[in-house]
Amino acid sequence: MNKSFGSGRPAPSRRGAAPGDLPAEASRLLVRLGEPGAYARPDPLVEDALVTRRGGDGISVGSGRFAAASGRALAAADLATWNETGTRLTISEAGRARLRRQAMPGDLAFAAQHHDLAVVEGGAGPTFRNAAENPLAWMVRRRDRHGAPLIDAASFEAGERLRRDMTTAALLPRMGSDFGAPRVDGGGPRDPACAADHVIAARQRVRGALEAVGSDLSGLLIDLCGFLKGLERIEAERRWPARSAKVVARIALGRLAEHYGLEREATGPDRARLRLWRG
Repeated sequence: MNKSFGSGRPAPSRRGAAPGDLPAEASRLLVRLGEPGAYARPDPLVEDALVTRRGGDGISVGSGRFAAASGRALAAADLATWNETGTRLTISEAGRARLRRQAMPGDLAFAAQHHDLAVVEGGAGPTFRNAAENPLAWMVRRRDRHGAPLIDAASFEAGERLRRDMTTAALLPRMGSDFGAPRVDGGGPRDPACAADHVIAARQRVRGALEAVGSDLSGLLIDLCGFLKGLERIEAERRWPARSAKVVARIALGRLAEHYGLEREATGPDRARLRLWRG
């Protein structure tokens, strides 16, 4: 095995690579390391090479082989870091910021590096907003003491769907920063009648959703999904006990998901029927 792995951790370069100087293979390695649970380690079978792995819960699968020089380039640029024993290379926060920057169009690259941008559908076209401002995004990422998210994927999608309809229906003021908003408005429906029908349809969907969850929970959904108020603020404004908004929000979002027909888990037959097509 190459002596560069003798101590496990390659010696870092004194000069970090500039963003435009990153080799193509190092860029591909960075993308691999950005996958959930991914890491790279020295390949025991190939000299001066790294093998990437990904996965979790005790199960990992191989995802590629790269030259060890690519790993050294990422470490020198502070885009990846080695563990103390030099046996595992993982992506750094700077590396994740670079991937976010690369994934966005040129005019949104800097905003994506410093914000968690999410696509918001509706209106004349998709826009980008900072997901950190969305309490639903926080709830779906937050884990309880049992390791389960505060809300499941169905509840999150239901809340996002309501927010998109409220935005399309022009029922909300602009919240936060719209990083994707163009400087000159040249898009959208040119026929005012089409735009009016679009807005009216969204308002009907919002009205139907709020009626389905009931008047006792509709106000909470408006604050949480529409005005993006955090749970603590909702509790303070309504004078509720601490941590009670979390429970009520779960119930409200569950009813909303049921109204939209969203299920927590996919259901269906275990096996599909085999069909034989004869020519």
